[in-house]
Amino acid sequence: MPAAHNVMILYTGGTIGMQPSAAGLAPAGGFAARIQAEQAQQALSLPTWQCRELTPLLDSANMTPSQWLQMRDAVVEAIEAGHDAILLLHGTDTLAYSAAALRLLMPDVPVPVLITGAMQPAGTPAGDAWPNLFGALATLAQDCASGVQVFFNGQLMHGARVSKRSSTRFDAFAPVARPRQAPRLATLPATLSWQQPRRHVPLALISLYPGISASAVSAQLENVNGAVIECYGSGTGPADNRALLDALRNAQQRGVVLLGISQCSEGAVHFGTYAAGSALAACGVISGGGMTREAALGKLFSLLGAGLKPSECEQLLTEDLCGEMCD
Repeated sequence: MPAAHNVMILYTGGTIGMQPSAAGLAPAGGFAARIQAEQAQQALSLPTWQCRELTPLLDSANMTPSQWLQMRDAVVEAIEAGHDAILLLHGTDTLAYSAAALRLLMPDVPVPVLITGAMQPAGTPAGDAWPNLFGALATLAQDCASGVQVFFNGQLMHGARVSKRSSTRFDAFAPVARPRQAPRLATLPATLSWQQPRRHVPLALISLYPGISASAVSAQLENVNGAVIECYGSGTGPADNRALLDALRNAQQRGVVLLGISQCSEGAVHFGTYAAGSALAACGVISGGGMTREAALGKLFSLLGAGLKPSECEQLLTEDLCGEMCD
């Protein structure tokens, strides 16, 4: 990808641009002027950029999938307006979720889309806000691959392979060391193109734990289109709980897509290793291999939001769309 010359900065809020309030740090507008002033003060030579604030500005703890669609639409509009790179400023609490969702919502986006934020607000002495922001712009001024990536603490990371690992350290984000082995999709369906809008779909995230009840699982599977099931180890669950298995099976049979991932930070799902895993697979839970929680949610949201049938989604969940399941 050639060096970027016309960057759109999309500012969503987050710590990077926050200002003190009576209740604590809160999102604040007018950040473009602060960027310009700091760039001039540091005498930095950077690509030409414009800044757009996506309202309402958010603490990323308030981020929802509706904002994923808003960000996706803003990226598309910027590209269609002639921008050759996008820099998205985002709060760190849910940055990895948005990065994964955007990577899967736009698996073939033709320009670099970098996402960054900060652990401390801009202007904090020796803070990380300006290094992250200007470092991302400098990266875009070089040869930078297309696709959604996270830039943080000088590191460039695949958008659907990263998780937040610290609430305080400047190197808060890192690629998750999970095995990724899946067939690469030969041709991306037109319905999954970056230019195709998506609709909002409700999802559930169910983390198994000792003593989890069938009624709790059944309740979470009501009124959703899909669910990520965080399994033990290599993909096991309480196989002797027939009511719980029935809740999963009944949901799958009425069209809820179930995707299983491992709770282990370095794990992957292989349902056939243990009988307790085979029981989940028999209920229609699809193996997510070594996908992260963030990637699993983003992939389900993208596929179901494209209007695909549950059976089509289940097939595509087992294939690599944009590097989320293989290197």
